[in-house]
Parts: sequence; C-alpha cells; structure tokens
Amino acid sequence: QVQLVESGGAWVQPGESLKLSCAASGRNVMRAAMRWFRQVPGKQREEISCLDDHDGTSVYGDSLKGRFTASRDRAGKTTYLQMTSLEPDDTAMYFCATDLNILCSETFDYGVGYWGEGTLVIVSG
Repeated sequence: QVQLVESGGAWVQPGESLKLSCAASGRNVMRAAMRWFRQVPGKQREEISCLDDHDGTSVYGDSLKGRFTASRDRAGKTTYLQMTSLEPDDTAMYFCATDLNILCSETFDYGVGYWGEGTLVIVSG
C-alpha cells in the first residue's frame, strides 16, 4: 500500500517562495514517477509537475516554468516542489500523486493513482 503525505503549505505574500514536501511510503514508490497537482475550488485538478529517474523534472504550464521545480531526495522517499515568485493565482490545494509507473511519459492512470490529502497554499498580500 502506498501512502503520500504532503506538507509545507502556508499563507505567503506575492513574490515569496515556498517548498512543499511529499513523503512517500510503500512498495515500489522509490522508483515511481511522482506528480504534483493543484486544485482551486470549482476548477478541475491540474497536473503541474512530474519527476522520474529517466527524464528528470517536467513542469507544465508556461506560467509555472522557471518558477516551479520538483526534486527528490536520494532515498527516493520524499519529493519536493520548490515554488518561487509566487502569485495570487498560485493559491490552491497542492497534491502529490503516483500511479507507480516509472516514467512521466506514461499517461497518469487516475484509476489506480495514489494521492495525498493535500496541502494548502495561499498567496495574498
């Protein structure tokens, strides 16, 4: 069984930085591609980043590239989302997820995906 626990969400001012963490446990999780999603109330959950051991980190969305990056610790059990130059539009609940595929190039399987409970990021002056 896979468990994912996000942390690090906070209320920050525009322009500040924040680093989220996703602690993973369970079988095969260390080699799995890890994804970050975010969701604003009333809107669909959107995938913002994926990290795997083959291609590294991919960040999706022109507004996020250059500001967001993902990384993973050497043990492969904690994934991070570093966010810089935060904007009010970045306000959302942030989730990490995996379907245990090892490549980000594989389409995420929502049917078997494991999710954390999320961590809330509020960007407001």
